[in-house]
Amino acid sequence: MSAKGSVGAAGATSPDPFAQVRSRGYVRLLVVAAVLGVPISAGAYGFLALVDGLQSWTYADLPKALGFQGTPPWWPLPLLAVAGLLVGLTIRCLPGTGGHKPAEGLSVSGAPRPVELPGVLLAAVATLGLGAVLGPEGPLIMLGSGVAVWLVRLFKPAVPPPVEAMVGAAGSFAAVSTLLGSPITGAFLLMEVSGIGGPMLGIVLVPGLLAAGIGSLVFVGLDNWTGLGTYSLALQDVPQANSPTVAEFGWALVIGLAAAFVGTGIRQSALLLQSRVERHLVPATVLMGLAVAGLAIAYAEGSGKAATEVLYSGQAALGPLLANSAGYTVGTSMLLVACKGLAYTASLGAFRGGPIFPAMFLGAAGGIALSHLPGLQLTSAFAMGIGAMSVAMLRLPLTSVLLATLLLGAQGLTVMPLVIVAVVVAYVVTLRLSPAPAGGSEAGAGKDSAPA
Repeated sequence: MSAKGSVGAAGATSPDPFAQVRSRGYVRLLVVAAVLGVPISAGAYGFLALVDGLQSWTYADLPKALGFQGTPPWWPLPLLAVAGLLVGLTIRCLPGTGGHKPAEGLSVSGAPRPVELPGVLLAAVATLGLGAVLGPEGPLIMLGSGVAVWLVRLFKPAVPPPVEAMVGAAGSFAAVSTLLGSPITGAFLLMEVSGIGGPMLGIVLVPGLLAAGIGSLVFVGLDNWTGLGTYSLALQDVPQANSPTVAEFGWALVIGLAAAFVGTGIRQSALLLQSRVERHLVPATVLMGLAVAGLAIAYAEGSGKAATEVLYSGQAALGPLLANSAGYTVGTSMLLVACKGLAYTASLGAFRGGPIFPAMFLGAAGGIALSHLPGLQLTSAFAMGIGAMSVAMLRLPLTSVLLATLLLGAQGLTVMPLVIVAVVVAYVVTLRLSPAPAGGSEAGAGKDSAPA
């Protein structure tokens, strides 16, 4: 670059991107972010507790209250039919679209209007609490940003758009502060989704990290006070992982390639379903709910295991899946992948929630199935499956590596080289398999377009 190109007009200097950090206004923004972190993270904790309680009540307690000895095998059918009816009516009758469409990926394109927040909340509770295969991260991101902007506007109606964007980001950070196991993982997720880079990254990141840190403390405090749990992604008793071998690097290529094809198939099928569902919204959403229920019943009857392994996001089921992996034959694992994958596709196309946890669960189940083959350790296969399937669905390579490695604690550091290879292969192949979007970028994929 020439001197003129780097400086601009004669005698002028480039504006200091960090000037606003040294201003009083930025200090006030940090105070606002810290204050907002308390109520928003407390609200997120309450949301997760409500969903967890609703899952237990509707699937286990309600059948007993109605006189059944246990949960009948057919019970998911009415449960998911009601979920489809509630979600369809919410999308049709309330302002907004009940939140972002999960088949299109995660989105941080701006805080929802206050009038849209009830629809986001109701659609998410019906989806997550009654058994559809989606996670809470998408609704929490929207609710966190929307509530943060709404609270600030109560005290200062005329908020400049840049400040509003940073306030909304801080609200999202606080809402997902510990959901993914660490505030750092949540921060990288939101950074990759938003596509912010350069000096602006640090300017936006600092208030968000502050809100996330406050949110983490609130989650821990509420856990100690209520005893309900932290609702944070975590695994216990991860099997020992030995140093990666040459054979396992070969398996990383295979897993990355397989995840790219499976993830692309799920994503494209979900987008196709979404277009069909929107033509007949309420009956089609009910039909998709019944399809999810049928797949859960088919898995339970075919494997002798619980239908809940197919239902719900899979967040709480990841730990038991790894701990009890010896009880899953290759056939059972593949049946779980097939039924969960199809249920995930139907849920993406019709319901409202986030795509992360089902993708992680699918990758983990696929990795466990492959770990029966020679030259592949269980922990390595589990981690590579999570990372590769996450990036195939999210298009967020750094976040996918962190999800797969930080989740495993000390063992994650051992298998990280394998995870990186699997994630890179899955990411590149996924982009090659996906149709080029109009305008050069894909909704929900951040700024992750690659050169042809």
